[in-house]
Formats: sequence, structure tokens, C-alpha cells
Amino acid sequence: MIIVMKPHASSEHVQEVKHFIENNGLTAHLSQGEEVTIIGVVGDKKKLSGKNLELLPDVDHIVPVTESYKLSNRKFHPEPSIVKVGNTEIGPNNLTIMAGPCAIESEEQLMTIARAVKKSGATILRGGAYKPRTSPYSFQGLEEEGLRYMKEASEETGLATICEVISTSSLEAAIKYVDMVQVGARNMQNFQLLREVGRSGHPVLLKRGMAATIDEWLNAAEYIMAEGNPNVVLCERGIRTYETATRNTLDISAVPVIRSKSHLPIIVDPSHATGVRAYVAPLAKCAIAAGADGIMVETHNNPACALSDGPQSLTLPQFDELAKMLDAYAKLEGREFS
Repeated sequence: MIIVMKPHASSEHVQEVKHFIENNGLTAHLSQGEEVTIIGVVGDKKKLSGKNLELLPDVDHIVPVTESYKLSNRKFHPEPSIVKVGNTEIGPNNLTIMAGPCAIESEEQLMTIARAVKKSGATILRGGAYKPRTSPYSFQGLEEEGLRYMKEASEETGLATICEVISTSSLEAAIKYVDMVQVGARNMQNFQLLREVGRSGHPVLLKRGMAATIDEWLNAAEYIMAEGNPNVVLCERGIRTYETATRNTLDISAVPVIRSKSHLPIIVDPSHATGVRAYVAPLAKCAIAAGADGIMVETHNNPACALSDGPQSLTLPQFDELAKMLDAYAKLEGREFS
């Protein structure tokens, strides 16, 4: 449930209500606006049965929340959240571009790409050090060696960094080197990993599972937030349908749906959604027009020789051209690159 306080309720009365909730064995989450404060209540509401919350000082009214996800719910947090990653912020006033190779192949390769995407306007460098591949014989990533290259690239360019984690051990390694961790589509419902990511407190990009509903996706975010980590960004990367023209089907409608249901930032990954280089730019523009807070794009200095996902990776000149186009789209939306 949500307790809506009266306009300009005193801080003493807000704290009194908060303590009342906690003293009854539930958790209270404050969301304070300029005029109105709301208090989200998480836990077994039966403990408040017959307690007459409406009679507490400065309580205006009670709103029931029927959705199973609470902390990620816009009802609990009406204002859109901003997640800080390194020197950049992901949120409603900015357009964040994450770019880099699907897989880190060498120090030279990563540095070349990092310098180029930084020059073009990206603010977060993506790179895969752990690669959960469909085939066990495919390139699995450089692991901690790749993470060290990410750290070096960040120190030279000033870019924030993000890398996927696939296990508790990879999470423990990644948080020593990168600014943000990614939970991929295959692990969206790996609940133990979600809990560990939540306990880490590190900013996290949560990709939508390939067959997940939006409510399942938001409940996955809830696992992270329930461990005390509010720094969650959602990523739509396409869902599996009967269509075979693209690797997945980009659900562009997920962007406005998420914005109506949740306060969490949302970005779009058109590279994994399509698997086809030629479709990345048009869908990136669609994502911004739909209200996405950013995009994640795979780029490579030599896609023909890439060890992973070459066909969907933009060349560095193609990425530069896309970034220039997105700058114009961002300005139409009142956003700035960040």
C-alpha cells in the first residue's frame, strides 16, 4: 500500500507514520516531492489490520497497490529515478549512449574502440569479459584480464564502464574494475544472482529476458532493489517471437509501458534485438522517439573479424554517423548527451 501525506506535512509527522509502520514489522520507503510525501509500505499488510492508518497525523489517504512489484513501481516513487554511473547520469534529462565491442578481444582492440566512441559522444564503454554463449565452443571471454583492460580504458578516456556478470564470482571480480554491471537476458530470473547484485550496491543494467513479460521483468528488478540497491536501469533488447527476419523482435512498446509502470530508467539495445547491422540505426532512432533514456550499441573496429556478434556491430565510422543523428533526436526530446 501507499500512504499519501497531506501537502506540506511536517517532517515530524512523516517520521511518526514511518516509525508506526516499522514498529508493526513492515518496511517503509519515503518518496518526498516538493509538496507531497508518499510512504510506500512493504510487507504483510495484515499486520496493519484495524490500525486506522488514516487517523495518523497529516495522513491524507491510503492507496492500495495490487502489483507484486513495489519498489520499482511508479506509484511508490512518482518522480523518475536518475542512476549515476561514474561521471554520467542515466535519467529523464539525458540521452546516454553505451557503446563498445560485444567481446573484449585484446587491450589494443578495446583502447581503439574506446577512444573512437568517446570522440563520437558515448559516455559509457560496454565490453564483454564474460560471454555466456549458446555453444560451449564459442569464445567465452577474457574474464578478469578483460576487466583490467576496461579499467585502463576508463582511466585514459574518462568513460564509465559496464560489463556483464554471469555468476557470483564474476560479480565479485567485476565490481573491482567497472562502474556498472549488467545482468543479461539469460540471467534475468537467476534470482540468486539478482540478490547478490542487489547486495553489492553497484549500479546494474537489467536486460529483459527473451521470453519475459514486463511484469516478470519488473519483479526481477524488485529482487535487486529489495536487497537495498536502488541503482537499477532496465534494458529492452528484443523478445523471442515467431519472426525470423531478425534475431529477436524489438518490443518498442515496452518503453512507454515501463515509463507508465515504473520510475526506473530504461534504455534500448537495438544490436541484440535485431542481429543485423543495417537495422540498428533506424531502431535506435525509434527508441529515442519512444522515450528511452539511452541506447546500447555494439561497435567494433573490424566487425568482419570480431570474435562475437560481428554481423550486428557497427563500424566506428557508422557509430559516429549514428551518434550525430541521435544528437538531433535528443534535442527534439529536450535531452543532452550524458
